[in-house]
Amino acid sequence: MVALKPGARFTSNACATEAIVVKGAGDVDLRCGGVAMSPAGGDPVDGELSPDASGGTQMGKRYVDAEDTVEILCTKPGDGSLGISDALLDLKEAKPLPASD
Repeated sequence: MVALKPGARFTSNACATEAIVVKGAGDVDLRCGGVAMSPAGGDPVDGELSPDASGGTQMGKRYVDAEDTVEILCTKPGDGSLGISDALLDLKEAKPLPASD
């Protein structure tokens, strides 16, 4: 479990993914590739990438949970998928701009 707060940075222990918390608070089981993530700058832990969580992350994209309570920005792409516990996060869709006449 890691404490989420906006601006907190995390690194994956299963791939090259790095991310920043945009929205969310409290203790959460943040994972990448099925392995718990570590705060940036901490001691890395070698983990095995789970086949169920190997969809990859894209740099500059935001990932959200189903309830839209947690939002994570990927700052370095990797092979693992971001998730909370066993639930994978979804890629956040861009909001369409209003049409101008």
